[in-house]
Amino acid sequence: MTKEYWEPKETMSNAVERFRNERDQAVIEMGKDSELKDLSLKWMIAADKHKYTYNFNWMGRPIIKYPGDIVVQQEIMWNLKPDLIIEVGVAHGGSVIFSASMQKMMDIPNALTVGVDIEIRSHNRVEIENSIVADGIKLIEGSSIDKHVVEQVKEIAAQHSRVMVILDSNHSHDHVLAELGCYHEMVSVGSYMILPDTFIEFFPKGYFSSDRPWDVGNNPYTACMAFMEEKSDMFQIDDFWADKALISETPSGYLKRVK
Repeated sequence: MTKEYWEPKETMSNAVERFRNERDQAVIEMGKDSELKDLSLKWMIAADKHKYTYNFNWMGRPIIKYPGDIVVQQEIMWNLKPDLIIEVGVAHGGSVIFSASMQKMMDIPNALTVGVDIEIRSHNRVEIENSIVADGIKLIEGSSIDKHVVEQVKEIAAQHSRVMVILDSNHSHDHVLAELGCYHEMVSVGSYMILPDTFIEFFPKGYFSSDRPWDVGNNPYTACMAFMEEKSDMFQIDDFWADKALISETPSGYLKRVK
C-alpha cells in the first residue's frame, strides 16, 4: 500500500504575510539598484521641465507631489493612525486636505491636521475651508519658525498622542534646519517627520537657483544631514519608503522617531 502524506495548505494569514515579506524584500533589492536609481533621477529631471508634479489634485485641490510619494505617505498614515498631522507649508491646500481626508477615512478620534504657512492666500483658504474635510483642518498663518506660531502648534500637539510632522515650506538649508529644531520634539515615538524636496541635492547645480533660494548644498537634504549629526539618538533615516516610491521627492527624507 502506498503511504500518503498530508501537507497542510497555507493559511490565509500566512499567505498575506508571505506576500508582504516578498514585496518588502523586493523594495530592499530595488533600493540597492544604483542603475535603476540613476534612471529614476534622469526621468525626474526630464519630467520636471514640464512641471510634472503640478499635474495632480487631491479632492479637487493641487497637491504638487509625485504620485508615489502620495501613496507612500498614505501607507505611513494607515500604519500610524496619527491623531495629529502638522503640515508646514500649505500652498494650494491639496496636501492638508489629503492628510485630513486620511484621518477622516480612518475615523481617528480627536483627529486634526494643522496647516502652517507664512501666507495662506485668500482663494486657497476659501477652497480649503469649503472642502468636505474642513472640520478636521486648522490653519495658522505666520512663519513656521516664529516663536508664537511654534507655541500655538506645540500647545495643540500636547493634546494628541500620535503626532506626525511634514516640513514642506521654504526649502533652504537654514530655514529647514530651524524648522527641524522647532518641531522634532512634537513627533511621537514611532512616528515620522517627513522632509519633501530633499531631491534638490541630486538635481543639477543651478537648476533652481535662478528663481529659488535653494540649490545643491543648500536644501532640505543638507539640513537633514546636519540635523541627524545631532539627533541620531532620537531619529533614524528610514530609506525604505523613498526606495519603495523610487521616483520620489524625498530621498533620505523619511525620519522615524525611535526615542
